[in-house]
This record gives sequence, structure tokens and C-alpha cells, in this order.
Amino acid sequence: MTITATIEEKLAPLHPESIEVLDESGLHVGHDGAKEGGGHYQLIIVSAAFARQSLQARHRMVYAALGTLMNKEIHALAIKAYAPDEI
Repeated sequence: MTITATIEEKLAPLHPESIEVLDESGLHVGHDGAKEGGGHYQLIIVSAAFARQSLQARHRMVYAALGTLMNKEIHALAIKAYAPDEI
């Protein structure tokens, strides 16, 4: 399973209406985190779970769902998290 598929699987409990994971690791070759094996990703996710949640709360929800992936597999994650009525 690819890391992007694993990320999508870990985020499934948020019941996303749409999810896009972009692997931007190739843009960061030579970066310290990349040297240790962690990738750089951009996440665009739409979920009703984000309704009435602050930006910080949405990010915490994503980080909690990803759990230990944030320790090694993911070095950097740019998050765009929307409620369905915001797109």
C-alpha cells in the first residue's frame, strides 16, 4: 500500500466527502526530513466533521487520525480542511 493510500485510509473515520493527497516529496529532496525518510504532502479534505470547527481544531482532528504516521512517514503536511458548505 502506498503512503498516500495509507493516509487516506487513516482519515476514513472523518468520513470525508472528498480527499486528495499530493506527494510533494520530490520537491524537497535533500531536506533533513526527507533524508530521514519522511515525506512532504499536501492534503485537501472535505468532511462534515469539520463543520463549526476552528482551523486549529480541524488540524488536530487530522493529526489525531494520522497518529503515528506523523512520527516518521510524514515529515511535513500542508492541510486544507473544509466543511461541505465551504467549497
